[in-house]
Amino acid sequence: MALFVLHCLDAEDALPRRMEARPAHLDYVRARGAAVKLAGPLFAADGTTIAGSLFVLDMADRAAVDAFIAADPYTAARVFGAVQVNPWTVSVGTLA
Repeated sequence: MALFVLHCLDAEDALPRRMEARPAHLDYVRARGAAVKLAGPLFAADGTTIAGSLFVLDMADRAAVDAFIAADPYTAARVFGAVQVNPWTVSVGTLA
């Protein structure tokens, strides 16, 4: 298994689609169990406006990450305008 960071930025005017798809998205992410180490919304500089999502995933390879993204309800709802995927490792701290 390997760690990956997903930095997902919302498309312009995505908030209504995000809120509509949110229950299905949360169910989807929670159902992935230990593969999702951390996940949560990213906020704009004002600290209140949702601007995207960040995930730390523990998956076999990049293909598994791509499948995770493709099956996310936010993808079907066209919430994300850009998704960046990077392999990652922990240098300080721990992941449960």
